[in-house]
Amino acid sequence: MHFDQILSAIDGFGKYQKILYVWICLPQVLLAFHMMVSIFTGATPPFRCRETSSSPGAGNQTLSLSDAFAGNLSLSEAHSSCFSSEALPLLEGDNGTERVPCGHGWVYSKETFQSTTVTEWDLVCSRAGLNSLGSSVYMSGLLVGSVLFGAMADRYGRRFVLLLSIALQTVFGVAVAFAPNFPVYVILRFAVGTTISGVIINAFILGTEWTCTKRRMLAGILTDYTFGLGYMLLAGVAYLIRDWRKLQLAISAPGFLLIFYIRVLPQSARWLLAKDRREEAIALLHKAALVNGRVLPPAVQAEKWEFLGGSKRSHSPIDLVRTPQMRKRSVILFYLWFVNVLVYYGLSLGVSRLGTDLYLTQFVFGLVEIPARSLVLVVLPFSRRLTQSGFLAVGGLACLLMLVVPADHPNVLTGLAMVGKFGITASFAVIYVYTAEIFPTVVRQTGIGVSSMFARMGGVLAPVINMLDNHSPATPLIIFGTSPLLGAVLALALPETADRHLPDTLEDVENWDVRSAPILETLEADEDFGPAESPSEKQELQHLAS
Repeated sequence: MHFDQILSAIDGFGKYQKILYVWICLPQVLLAFHMMVSIFTGATPPFRCRETSSSPGAGNQTLSLSDAFAGNLSLSEAHSSCFSSEALPLLEGDNGTERVPCGHGWVYSKETFQSTTVTEWDLVCSRAGLNSLGSSVYMSGLLVGSVLFGAMADRYGRRFVLLLSIALQTVFGVAVAFAPNFPVYVILRFAVGTTISGVIINAFILGTEWTCTKRRMLAGILTDYTFGLGYMLLAGVAYLIRDWRKLQLAISAPGFLLIFYIRVLPQSARWLLAKDRREEAIALLHKAALVNGRVLPPAVQAEKWEFLGGSKRSHSPIDLVRTPQMRKRSVILFYLWFVNVLVYYGLSLGVSRLGTDLYLTQFVFGLVEIPARSLVLVVLPFSRRLTQSGFLAVGGLACLLMLVVPADHPNVLTGLAMVGKFGITASFAVIYVYTAEIFPTVVRQTGIGVSSMFARMGGVLAPVINMLDNHSPATPLIIFGTSPLLGAVLALALPETADRHLPDTLEDVENWDVRSAPILETLEADEDFGPAESPSEKQELQHLAS
């Protein structure tokens, strides 16, 4: 029997799988915490130079929004805050004066934050770039982790690596709260980033390998909704805890509560069969069937039966660009993945610059992910290509429209930012399915892996581009606006895959127009919004979302 046939026989989304998805969804909340916490722990409050005791006004070293400047720092205000009120003559006999950089540190407003990494280690003025650098290093940890823990999962199993990733994420996350200096903080955040990828990859794969074909897309969206829930909860936790070390501890320590996963988290029966650990796999399948109120088919006991995924692939990444049509589609998809992650995290991490209440805006930014992903479920069956292009255009246009809104209209800016976040989140959801349907079966997993690399590059660059706001506030918005619009145009050059047979070979890709007429009679495949022929390859893409 085929493994997917066995899953269907024992109820591929019964009580056993639903309980498993409860265990899979819980860590997603913590993932959202770690991914977005730097918005609060790395925030820059209003500041000015700490004057010497002999300077006028030195007796009052406190700073409030009312006596400094309300909202976010403007370019001129941030620049003036980097210099002391003291002035030195330029030359003897010259009436001019020279501005003196702050020599005694800075005084920070405590009206919003009690402390942040910026206030503790003075990451302002000439050191302001270190804050964005730290975020980029964290994002690069996700790239390293996807390679490291992905390879470990194939060798040691999904369950072991998932438990290891959760444990390390908790330990390193708690350690971040006690970092003695900024370099150690960055290193520990990098370590947390690697473990985040380990949890994302293995939690999703474990769920996918236990779920029947028609329910995998729905199951994947459930985990996305849980990530959005964590996104919103973080705003409330950060509102209650204004000290960055206590906040970091609050989002990390709950990971210790997941120690019971050692008892409840199952191994992947599919992986066990791939490793020829047949008895263990059959025992797990028996347990799943029992929980679901089904009976394991007797044919499972046969000596030999087909196992999907056991065959070795003879294709390499070079095949993605070897032939003309495959090369065109690969390059476009790589760019779309890069842009989606770049703009998604660019908008998410730049929320503090909008000039509105940071905590409320963060909550709403998480809230918009729910209708965005829900809308995808409605429109995706009609067209992959137009849906992908349309949502990218919405995200890009919203960012460009922010350029014409005056800075003294923060509510309008926030509204446009949310529209952009809505569009790019929906685009993110579409590209999961679209990519897996465009790559042929023989290179589908390879294409997914390379797409992941380009996605992570976008994540690394997002904080760097946000840093350009200190020199030119319009530059990040121009980049976040034009790059999705270019992607929207390029997406129109991709083939439509809705209601069509999927390519299995590179030759199928080159002859797509000849072989892929619409097949209305196969609409049942759209219940999963993806390739019924090769669902496991399609669904592996889901782990790249966070």
